[in-house]
Amino acid sequence: MDEKDQALVEQLFDSNARFRMLYEEHHLLEKELEQLDEKTFLTPEEEVERKKVQKLKLAGKDEMERMMRQFRQ
Repeated sequence: MDEKDQALVEQLFDSNARFRMLYEEHHLLEKELEQLDEKTFLTPEEEVERKKVQKLKLAGKDEMERMMRQFRQ
């Protein structure tokens, strides 16, 4: 992320409650993925959970990027 994008993220984080919630959720999901990835073997339930977390993380990131695009226009 370049400096312009970082400044925009900081601005939206400070001024937009939805963006702030998505940003914080993104980081929590990232930590959850890291914990799952540290395991040598995942149970079938953990595999399903990992896929679910990945989809939630991606959906949140997509929404944050849409918000950033709208703000730039």
